Amino acid sequence: MARRLRLASRHGRSLKMSDEEIPFLTPDPQHARISSRDSNGPKGSWVQHIYPQSRFSWTAVAAIFILSWVIFGDISRGTLLQPPPSCDHVSKGYQCQPNISHYWGQYSAYFQVPSEISPDVPAGCQVTYSQVLSRHGGRDPTAGKTVLYAQTIQKIKSNVNIFPRVYAFLADYEYTLGADQLTAFGEQEMIHSGTDFFTRYKDLATASIPFVRASGQQRVTDSANKFNQGFHQAKLAAGESEDPQYPYDVVIISEEAGSNNTLDHGLCTTFESDSHETRHAAQGSFARTFIPTISARLNTDLPDANITEAETIFLMDLCPFETIASPTGTPSPFCALFSQAEWEHYNYYQTIGKYYSFGPGNALGPTQGTGFVNELISRLTGKPVTDHTSVNKTLDGSPDTFPLGRTLYADFGHDNDMVAAFFALGLYNSTPTLSTSHLMTVEEMRGFSSAWTVPFAARAYFEKMRCPGVEEDMVRVLVNGRVIPLKSCGGDQLGRCTLGKFVESLSFASGGGRWDQCFNVLPLTRPPLVPLSWVSLNEIRGGETS
Repeated sequence: MARRLRLASRHGRSLKMSDEEIPFLTPDPQHARISSRDSNGPKGSWVQHIYPQSRFSWTAVAAIFILSWVIFGDISRGTLLQPPPSCDHVSKGYQCQPNISHYWGQYSAYFQVPSEISPDVPAGCQVTYSQVLSRHGGRDPTAGKTVLYAQTIQKIKSNVNIFPRVYAFLADYEYTLGADQLTAFGEQEMIHSGTDFFTRYKDLATASIPFVRASGQQRVTDSANKFNQGFHQAKLAAGESEDPQYPYDVVIISEEAGSNNTLDHGLCTTFESDSHETRHAAQGSFARTFIPTISARLNTDLPDANITEAETIFLMDLCPFETIASPTGTPSPFCALFSQAEWEHYNYYQTIGKYYSFGPGNALGPTQGTGFVNELISRLTGKPVTDHTSVNKTLDGSPDTFPLGRTLYADFGHDNDMVAAFFALGLYNSTPTLSTSHLMTVEEMRGFSSAWTVPFAARAYFEKMRCPGVEEDMVRVLVNGRVIPLKSCGGDQLGRCTLGKFVESLSFASGGGRWDQCFNVLPLTRPPLVPLSWVSLNEIRGGETS
C-alpha cells in the first residue's frame, strides 16, 4: 500500500476565485498528501443528481445529424463533423477535423503542435533529465458553467418549435454533462500522456520512474494517476518486469485558501482581487467584433430563441465539452453550428483571456509562475530552491516531497498556472501585445495560442542533455511537441541553450517577479470596464479559470 502523509502550509487567507466558477459553487479544497491511486474514485457530483446520466446515444445523434444533412442539404453556415471511430492518438493527440478542433482554445483536446524545429532528440545528444509540466485531462464544465449551459439549452428548447438543418439534433438533445471531473476521454488522454512520456524517454524510464506531484483538485490528482497508469503500462509493454513500486506515489499539494502551491495560484492578493478586470475588458472588446453577427444568425435560424451574446459563447463552448464527453471523442453536433472562421475567432477570444489574465497583458500575470520556475531551476541545477513567492517551503525542504538528483519529474496543475509559468520562463517573449480589435494568427502571436499552449492534457517537456562538442549540459523546452526557440538565452538552431545561459535568462523568476506588488493596498492600473453584458459574461467565465 502506498504511503499517506498530510502536509500543508497556510499563510493567511487567499482572495482567489476560479476564473470560471461562482464563489458559492467552488469545490472543496484538498489537503496536501502523498497518495496512490487504486481506483477512479467518485465520478459524479451534485450536478449529476440534477441532470442524471441518461446521455442520449451518440449513435442516434449522429444518425439524426447525418439524416438532416441529407434531407436539407444545406450546411453552408456550419461545418459538418463526421464521427470517427476515434480521433485520439498517443503521440499526435486529437486529430479529428483539425481545421476546427485545433481552434477550441483551452477547451481543445491535446494535439501535437507543428514545430519549426524537429522535436527529435538532436543527433548524438543524450537526454539526462526530463520534467513534464502538464494540465489535467479533458473534464466536464465547472459547476457554475454547467448550470448556465443547462439553462441555455432549456431556454432554447422552450422557445423554439422547429429545428431546421444543422439544428435538427436539438429537437431530441438533453443536457447531461456533469461538473468538474475528468471524463473518460480525459482519462484516456492522460494514459496516452504517460505512455508518450515513457516512450520518448525510454532510456531513462526503464531505469527510473517519475517523481510526481499534483495540485490538490480531484481532476488533477486523477490525471496524475492516469499518467502513472500509462507510464506503467508502457513499461510493461516494453518488456520490463512488473514494477513493485506501482501504483506510484503522488505528492498532492493543497489548494486550500492560503496554501503555498506553485501549481495553483492564490496567494498574491492584489492579483486575485484585481486580475479579472483586464481580461474582461480585453475579451469584451474583441467579442464585439464577431459575436453579434453569430448571435443574429442563430436567432434568424431559430425564431423566438432570443439567444444572447453570452449564450452564443456558451453554445460554442458546448462543442468541445460535448466532444470530450464522448469516450471516443466523437465530434459534437454543436460544432457544426459554426464556421471555421468563427472557430478561429473563438480561439483568439480565449487566447486573449489567457494573455490578459496570466500573461504579460496583466501586470502580475507572469509573477504567478515564478514559484514553479524557481523549482525548475533547483531541479536542473541540483541546488535547494531559492524562492520567496509561492513555494511551499515545508514540502520543498524535504527530500521526501521535493527530492533532487532524480532524472524524471512530472507535475500536474491547471491551464492558468501553466500560462503564467511559460511567461515567467520567457518562452513567449517574442509574442507582441495582443490586439483586442482584430484577429491575430498564431504566426503573428509567435506560437502563443491557448489551443497551442494549454489545451486539455497539455504537456511541456523540459529536457537537459549532453551533446558532443559541448562541455556544459544543454537545455531544451517543448510545449505540446513544439520546440520553443529559447531566444531569451540565445538558443541555437536546434532550440538549445547551455544550462548556465538558460538559468541566467530566468532572472525575472529568480528575482521574484513583481511579488512585492502582490499585497499593495491600492489596485493596479487597469483598462476601463466594458458594457455590462460582457462584464456579466466574463465574471462567470473563469477558467480554472476556464
